[in-house]
Amino acid sequence: MGSPLNDAIPEPYWLTQPGAPDPADPLDGVTTADLAVVGAGYSGLWAALIAKERDPALDVVVLEAGTAGWAASGRNGGFCAASLTHGFGNGLARFPDEMPRLLRLGRENLDAIASAVERYGIDCDFRRTGELHVATEDWQWRDLVAGHAAEAAGGLDVELLDSDAVRAEVDSPTYLGAVWDRTGCAMVDPARLAWGLRSACLSLGVRFHENTKVERIVSAGGALELRTFRGRVRARRVVLATGAHGRLLKRLQQFVVPVYDYALMTEPLSDAQLASIGWRNRQGIGDSANQFHYYRLTADNRILWGGYDAIYFNGGRILPGQEQRDATFELLAAHFAATFPQLAGLRFTHKWGGVIDCCSRFSAFFGTAHGGRLAYAAGYTGLGVGATRFGAQVMLDLLGGTPTELTSLKMVRSKPVPFPPEPVRSGVIQLTRWSIARADRNGGRRNLWLRTLDSLGLGFDS
Repeated sequence: MGSPLNDAIPEPYWLTQPGAPDPADPLDGVTTADLAVVGAGYSGLWAALIAKERDPALDVVVLEAGTAGWAASGRNGGFCAASLTHGFGNGLARFPDEMPRLLRLGRENLDAIASAVERYGIDCDFRRTGELHVATEDWQWRDLVAGHAAEAAGGLDVELLDSDAVRAEVDSPTYLGAVWDRTGCAMVDPARLAWGLRSACLSLGVRFHENTKVERIVSAGGALELRTFRGRVRARRVVLATGAHGRLLKRLQQFVVPVYDYALMTEPLSDAQLASIGWRNRQGIGDSANQFHYYRLTADNRILWGGYDAIYFNGGRILPGQEQRDATFELLAAHFAATFPQLAGLRFTHKWGGVIDCCSRFSAFFGTAHGGRLAYAAGYTGLGVGATRFGAQVMLDLLGGTPTELTSLKMVRSKPVPFPPEPVRSGVIQLTRWSIARADRNGGRRNLWLRTLDSLGLGFDS
């Protein structure tokens, strides 16, 4: 029968779907704008859209090195979470005094995403299914029980499920229990969300130039000049929304590392196969190890299966060839088979990887440059589908120059702990990855190295 990966196409499933918009013409010549947005992923698209909603007369142009959504925004699992802090526990540890406000802002943000999807008719299979955080080891179950108590006390809509209860939701022999976050996460088709946001921007008069890489940003009098291979844009204000691909602002490089995440997509399940695992409520699922998997159903009942084997290539290289890694795909396929043995024989149709912008506090950070004329957001660490809309609001508020509720947040005013320079950076990250894997094999017990990093606020997300 051969490997279930034998026929898998080495491309992101979402981006191979029909319906991708034709790319806008590259910039050729000189133009001006009130606001220039660099990057047409979620951060840039939300920034352009919200800017036009706030001021319809504003002249907004978006410059994208590839096409809208081609990078992390079109390659992820489609978990659109209310959390702005990469989960309740991470936020509580870093911003304890602000958590009530951050939780409220996160709920409002997710509601606003749902409203925009409806308002602009974005066909992205948006479903507020919630998310199951499952335990597959005793130590994970203990952590989930403790975490559930804290989340419930914080007002989250969470339900603790024992083994029988979680297996009634999704049947895997590996499950010992779960916490169901009922309202804090929606499932979306990530590429179609990006394409829909692009269409919404166009409907409001935003201009796009795709296949237009910005090579430099320089001050030009009271404005900024964005220089590309064949043109220039002079803009009063700039949003920098390039994620892990950003090299235009040197200061960001000390805070962000590019980490590759990998995923598989199965063929559509038959009715009998789907019945064998249940999953009637179609929640997103994440397991609770340090090296964790995330998985979900698509509109046509495929299973996306990703995560676990996050890879940092020494030196922080971002190269197209790193988007395919056979050893990781084989590992993911083996883990899938162990989780759902009743789906033996199911084959994978797509396999892909992509780079995410990781920072040491796991949640986004923000700032300005060029005398306040440029604002940036980066470091979402894999949980940016929802949080990028919040980040777009922060960037626009920072550019506005007037204090707002968002710009007063410690989360917005502070920065993560920087990573050390290379080659020390690579050594630190690889030691951390080894230690994380070791903790998973040893009942979650963190060694001295991980405990030291925890005390310094310097992390690495698997």
